[in-house]
Amino acid sequence: MSYLFDPGNWEWLVTGNNARFIIEGFLVNLEIALIAIAFSLAFGLLLALARLSTFKPLSVLAGAWIDVFRNLPLIFLILYLFLGLPAPWRDAYEDAVPGFFPEALQSGRVLAALLGLVLYNSAVLAEIMRAGILSLDRGQAEAAAALGMTYRQSLRLVVLPQGLRRMVPATVSQLITLNKDTTLVSIIAIQEIVRHGRILTSFNFFGGVQAPVLQVFIFIGALFIVVNLLLSRLSRRLEIRERTRTAGAPKVRVAGVEDQVAA
Repeated sequence: MSYLFDPGNWEWLVTGNNARFIIEGFLVNLEIALIAIAFSLAFGLLLALARLSTFKPLSVLAGAWIDVFRNLPLIFLILYLFLGLPAPWRDAYEDAVPGFFPEALQSGRVLAALLGLVLYNSAVLAEIMRAGILSLDRGQAEAAAALGMTYRQSLRLVVLPQGLRRMVPATVSQLITLNKDTTLVSIIAIQEIVRHGRILTSFNFFGGVQAPVLQVFIFIGALFIVVNLLLSRLSRRLEIRERTRTAGAPKVRVAGVEDQVAA
């Protein structure tokens, strides 16, 4: 324990630009995570709706897609896409990426990392969303149909709003996992936090002060803990707000068809 808390082993953190170097790498992880989260949520919802579709071929195809990508190791997906992605795709990504993106995100290698993260996490999120939708009582959809709503209207106005609220904790938990999984992209030489940590411990990159491996990666772990705790707190606040709003909703006395439509 004395080795862990020895001030001399933490001197690297306040020497030169070491802390800045690590945080710059962490920002790359966060940017990759934000892009992957946006696409994973959108694609995951489409997969969940396709899985629940009454059109059997679409439902079977979506189920097969989900089963394949949900059960593949993420590191395998990233490596396979890195090795097998056509060069024109990488070139197109490099041409399309905005100039204000960090240098690490302008490389075509990032496309393989993003595709791997999105393919895996969208499949997992699709199952979470499907479970949230199926957890609703069938009476909700039947009541919507009784009011004359079409299938799409009942899905958009009745089923999805309630189902999505129920799955907030599980969704946020998966997004936290996605954020942690961004460290896997270091295997394809993307300059993110883990790679920055290795550089720092291997070459004493800034300041000429020894940077012990244990202390460097404890600091990296602390950065992830802070961000993921903030995500957890956000999830909790959303749950409490939705529960309060639902509990405090005014009770409406429904007498006839006109009142049902108005309600």
